[in-house]
Amino acid sequence: MLRNFLKHCSRLTAVLFIIGLLVGCSSKTEHSAIIKEALNVMKASAAKLGEPKVVEDLLFFGTTRMNNNYELVDSLQAKYGCTATFFVKKGNEFIRISTDVMQESHRAIGTQLDPNGPVIVVIRKGEPFYGVVDILGSQYETGYEPIKNADGEIIGIYYVGFQIKQKQDRD
Repeated sequence: MLRNFLKHCSRLTAVLFIIGLLVGCSSKTEHSAIIKEALNVMKASAAKLGEPKVVEDLLFFGTTRMNNNYELVDSLQAKYGCTATFFVKKGNEFIRISTDVMQESHRAIGTQLDPNGPVIVVIRKGEPFYGVVDILGSQYETGYEPIKNADGEIIGIYYVGFQIKQKQDRD
């Protein structure tokens, strides 16, 4: 009788373990739907300004210069509570030129996308990246999509994300 009881308990434990793995390994993050929606709004808002282009390391949509222009990133933060950034491609690097990501109480303008991180590998292929990454020492749930000019060349990156709060911050 004890043997049958232990047999049933071990089966139940195995089933619960597998369910836990499936639930815990979901590819969706807490903010994934909001990130995609905010990125779509960011891209549509930029597209209304005109074609993207880079002139002397300055990113433009139509005639609107994005470098140090915080109107769009701040509006996304106000609407969704997210962080947002425009990057411009400069050589092999991608540099933040409009952002509400903070570094030492200032906008992280001039900082680069991690050249060894997972995002840059996917973006260089012209594909979007969604996932958790380190941004300037903090973990974020993120979405990145390449900005392409009229010739299809990658000239920058759209970014939207949410900083992941540490457990003790939530309590």
